[in-house]
Formats: sequence, structure tokens, C-alpha cells
Amino acid sequence: MKSIITYFAVIMEAATVLGGPGKGVKPDPDGRYTIAAPGIKAQFIPYGATLTNLFVKDKNGKDVDVVLGYDDVDYYPKDPGHPVYNAIPGRYANRIGKGKYTIDGEEYHTELNDGDNTLHSGTHNWSYRFWNVTEHTPTSITFAISDASNSSLGMLGRVDSTVTYSVSKNTWHIKMNAVSPERKTPVLLTQHTYFNLDAYKNPATDKIWDHTLYMPYSARYLEADQGALPTGKILTATPGSINDFASAAGLALGHARDQPGFAGNCGANGACEGYNGYWLIEDKPSRDAVVVSLASPFSGVKADLRTDQPGVVLYSCHWMDGSAQLKSTQELVVNGTAVPRTVGRSSCVAIEAQDYPDGINHPEWGRVDKQILGPGQKYSWESSWTFGLV
Repeated sequence: MKSIITYFAVIMEAATVLGGPGKGVKPDPDGRYTIAAPGIKAQFIPYGATLTNLFVKDKNGKDVDVVLGYDDVDYYPKDPGHPVYNAIPGRYANRIGKGKYTIDGEEYHTELNDGDNTLHSGTHNWSYRFWNVTEHTPTSITFAISDASNSSLGMLGRVDSTVTYSVSKNTWHIKMNAVSPERKTPVLLTQHTYFNLDAYKNPATDKIWDHTLYMPYSARYLEADQGALPTGKILTATPGSINDFASAAGLALGHARDQPGFAGNCGANGACEGYNGYWLIEDKPSRDAVVVSLASPFSGVKADLRTDQPGVVLYSCHWMDGSAQLKSTQELVVNGTAVPRTVGRSSCVAIEAQDYPDGINHPEWGRVDKQILGPGQKYSWESSWTFGLV
């Protein structure tokens, strides 16, 4: 459980950098900030502006915690694997190819922390930072960060950003804003949410493959190389193929597990099975259209995503190695006995609404002007997850 003395020492250190917490804003005794509405409760910590727990109702009316994380909030900054559990990576999420990009003819170089590429702006990105809590009500919380120039290698110019999380009946809302007041700089944000809608309580399996996924406006996806970096090509998934989640509702995440190519579909020269790529969202009929539906037949929970972003990243947790512990809220009990479980391979799925990965290096996509911010331009990002029953 959280050491309160340690927690406030960390917060005061962060406050020195970020300008201090909002007046009267204090965490719960366990170090979390809680917001709640009918059918939903969400909890957060300032480290990475991270969602630690998300409780929704299953088909039996019980509260289930459907996102990954840790019981001990002190462990988030200590975890050597740093899986970016439900945090905000920035100022440029996902990959930058070969660790370089160009603005107005000048080339900039970023930290290579993912093979030959940069992932989430390097090892001092926003998911490693303590954000400032500026406002907290029973149904919303706002975090803020002021990111100094070059605090992540090659990311020049200050960026000021906020994320507001709020809840209404059965729904979690996320809204982000950013501004670069000094100069042009890359900005691409996302909420890096990891789900297991069974809350690891399915005694038959801890895998994610029985979950269903429907992305009705995402027939096209970005081809990626062996390092999960987009090549520049945009492909179309044929019905029933490995990367098809658009042709019909109710397709299981593991519907193509027996197809040749599933092992290696996410790269690593055949070692990575499943998904770690980007699907375009195209021709949705309205701003409020549901673009992703994730559901579990075991728990009966369905999660519907609405977003203003042009696509989503889907990652099926291949690289989880079983070393991370589950939260006590996700303990499996069979016949009165707790069954030990950890976060194993393919036992979760991250779904991240965002702009095209590495779009700053692919002018053919027409996203460069959307991903280079400043000076003074405002960036905005908005999504929501609504939870119901299958």
C-alpha cells in the first residue's frame, strides 16, 4: 500500500517543477484520486497522468476492474519494464523512424530507445513524469505538465499540456490540449489504455483471444516493418484475413490464430504473434459514431470507443513476459482458493486512439501539418469509452 509520506514528498518535488497542485486537491489515503458516476469508477495518480483502476459492471452486476496496473502506486515509477500502463506518452507518442525528423529543412535527432527507432519520445517522455493535479471534483480530474525544451532529446521548444478525465453514466471521457508557445515541435498524444474485460477472472483462460473486436470503419491499415515502424504503404484487409476487424461484428481477436502469418504479424522476424499496428478510421457517418467495440463473452462487458482521431493502434500484449503482478482487484478465486496469475503474453490488449504513427516522416499521408505544432498553435484530442453489456 502507498506510503503517504513518500507520496507527498514526490508530489511536492513535482510541484516545484510544475507550479504546485490545485488548491485543496488531495489524493485518497491510498494515493489515488477517485472519480465516479453511475456504473463506473476511475482512479488516477499523477505519475504519467495514469489511470490505475477502472471499475465497470459485468453481466452479473458486479464491479470488475478492466484495466491493468499495480496495487502499489509507488511501483509505477520503479517498474523497470515501464509498459506505459494507461498513461499519457508524449510529446510524440508511438514511433519516430530512425530517430530523426525534419522541420523547415532542418533535421533533428531523437533518442533511439526501440531498436533503430524512437518510441514515445524516448526514456524521459511524459509517461515517466509526475504531472500536476490542477482540479479534482467528484466526477473529473485535470492533470497538467509543462515540458521544457529538449527535456526529451531532440524535442525542442516548450510544450504546455493538460488532460482532463471525467465520467458520466457508464462512460469515461478523455480530453487533451497542448500548445507550443515558442517554436514548431512534433506533438502526437494518446491515452495508452490496456484492457482485459474479464479482469483476469475467467478460469478457462487469461488470454485476450476470446474477446471480440469490431472496427467498422477500419478496413485499411498501415503496413509495418519488422520493428513495427510503418513503411508508408496503406493496405486493405480482405474479409476474414488476419488484420480484418471491419467486415463483420463479433470477430474474435484470435479469429486468425491458425492462419499462416499470424505468428510474425506484429514483426520481430516472426517472433511477435498478434497485433502491434495502426488502423485508419475512415468514412464514419458522424462525429459520435462508435469506431471500436471490444467485448468479452465471459464477463459480458462491452467497451465502445468514440474519438476525433483518424485511427487507432492495436497491441495484443505479445511482449508481456509474466513478470508483472496483477492487482488484488483482479485476483482469481476458484473453490475458495486464489489462483496465482501474472500479466502473461497475449493476456491484454492496448487500444490507443491517435494520429498516424511517424506521420512527421511520411508527407504522402498528409499528416505533417497535423503533427507539427507551434508556435502558438493549439492541439486537441478527445475520446470516450462507454461500457455496457453484450
